[in-house]
Amino acid sequence: MLHADCMDPPGRKGASLRMTRVKSDEEGFEVYMRKSSHLSTKSVKLGSRFLRAFEFAAEKHEGQTRKASTIPYIAHLMGVASLVLEAGGGEDLAIAALLHDVVEDCGGAPMLREVRREFGSRVAKVVDGCTDADTDPKPPWRERKEEYIQHLKKADADTRLVSAADKLNNVRSILSDYRAIGESIWSRFNGGREGTLWYYRTLLDVFLRHPRNRITRDLELAVNELETLVAGKSDLRSQRSSVVVEA
Repeated sequence: MLHADCMDPPGRKGASLRMTRVKSDEEGFEVYMRKSSHLSTKSVKLGSRFLRAFEFAAEKHEGQTRKASTIPYIAHLMGVASLVLEAGGGEDLAIAALLHDVVEDCGGAPMLREVRREFGSRVAKVVDGCTDADTDPKPPWRERKEEYIQHLKKADADTRLVSAADKLNNVRSILSDYRAIGESIWSRFNGGREGTLWYYRTLLDVFLRHPRNRITRDLELAVNELETLVAGKSDLRSQRSSVVVEA
């Protein structure tokens, strides 16, 4: 409910409400940071460990690219690390973000042992928590994803932060490519359109069981936007099909 002193002057309808929401979001983020001991409220200094992790990730993922593109895979890892740092994560979590796919894509369980040896148990725990398979071949797609969702429900705050950053970077990439090439994008994904949308919506629901942070808020916006965009395209195709049938 809006109080009388929140009413907008003529010509500024909705402005006060928007400002109230912005203030609420900012205050909510400050409360989240105070309650989240795993996040840094001070300036984060990235030292030689972070540089070593970057070199490690670049070496292990050398030659890999994003799905159906020529974009070096390291671009995704850098994007996830950036989101983690912007959300208040310290050096350990930024390193885990750089390495979050190295077990799944570059060596399985032996690689996790190497990560633990090189970067410590906290980083290794998060990397393990972001891994949905450490065997080759991987289990069937739906089985893997359902097991990962169950795992995430019990994951600690460090793992959830890096995992949510990973998913946010992915959904933003899907959105960008969907706008460019439309429905053909789903051929890239083992789950197809319905499976991919189900996966990200279900993950979002798990993340939102916990206090929101800037990553989960942005993930919610991105997933909602993707679902709306896809639904709009589906409605348009249905209308066109109906016109053809009637003709």
